[in-house]
Parts: sequence; structure tokens; C-alpha cells
Amino acid sequence: MKSYLQLLIALTTVGWAGAGMASKTRVVINLSEQRAYLLEQGKVALVSPIASGKPGWPTPTGDFRIFNKEIDHRSRSFGSVLNRWGSVVNSNATPGSHVPPGGHYRAASMPYFMEFSSAIGMHAGYLPGYPASHGCVRMPRDLAAIFFEEVQIGTRVTVVRSTHSLAGFRKAIGINPRGSSALSQR
Repeated sequence: MKSYLQLLIALTTVGWAGAGMASKTRVVINLSEQRAYLLEQGKVALVSPIASGKPGWPTPTGDFRIFNKEIDHRSRSFGSVLNRWGSVVNSNATPGSHVPPGGHYRAASMPYFMEFSSAIGMHAGYLPGYPASHGCVRMPRDLAAIFFEEVQIGTRVTVVRSTHSLAGFRKAIGINPRGSSALSQR
């Protein structure tokens, strides 16, 4: 009984430490700018270009928390169908899509997956320069790896259409009242 109680206390302490770390780190995703900001202790530590949800598949807005992280995640909803020779015959497939004889379905790879809403998260992926995902927030692989390392389970994620309504965020990145930012002047 004593060792069980000690284990419970140790796990609770680790949980509180992790929650404390998560509260000092925050992510703000700006859909109008197609950028994600990693804030540490109220200051912008990293900015990443993104590709968010396309029309019909929007990225949800609001306040969330990271509740799942997987370094080598595969989509449960989307992927490709390959023929028997390994060529892609349907690049916008779902698990129920028709598969030709000898072919197979391959779930989409989503490296450095950080889930903040049901089946929606940040991960490494293709960035064409405009919203193009099924709701997820794609980032360049190297930046997704850094975000993945810095965020913890419980890290706050705020998704907004524009950061003009977030006074604290504007101050952290140095936006003056006229709307230009210190970052855009670099």
C-alpha cells in the first residue's frame, strides 16, 4: 500500500510539472495569415507557414489543448489508393474507396502529429501556399519537428481567423496600432 501511495504521489507530481510546462508554451494559429506561432513565456519563439483547412473542410476556430501526440501518425480518414504496381490511382481516397484488384489503400502519413480537436491537429505536410487540408494544420517538416518537441499534452492552442482581436498576442509579436508588425519588417 505504501509503494502504491508513493507511486501515485510521484505520478501526480510529474503531471503537475508537465501541466506547468504546457502553460508556459502556447500555440496561436492565424488562418488569415496562414501562420502558426509558438509562444514561450508570452514571447514568439517560432513562426511557421501553414496550410489549413480548404473550403468545405475548415480548420475549427477557438481555444483547444493538445491531447495526443504521435511522431509517426497515419490518418484514420484519408489516404491514397495504389494499383498493383504501386502507382497512385486515387490521391484523395478514404478507407472505403474502391481498390483495384492487386492494389491497396495507404493511409496518409502525418509526421509529428499534435492533435488538438477530434481528428484535427498540426503535422508535417505539403504547403501549396493556400488552405488545402481536410482541416488539419500542415507545416514544413523541420518546423513541425520543433513544434512537436516544444508542445506537451495540455499545451493551449488558439485558432483564430485573425490575430487583430488578440491584444496580448499583438503585443508579444510587436504589432503597432496601425497593424504592421515587427516581424513583417524583418
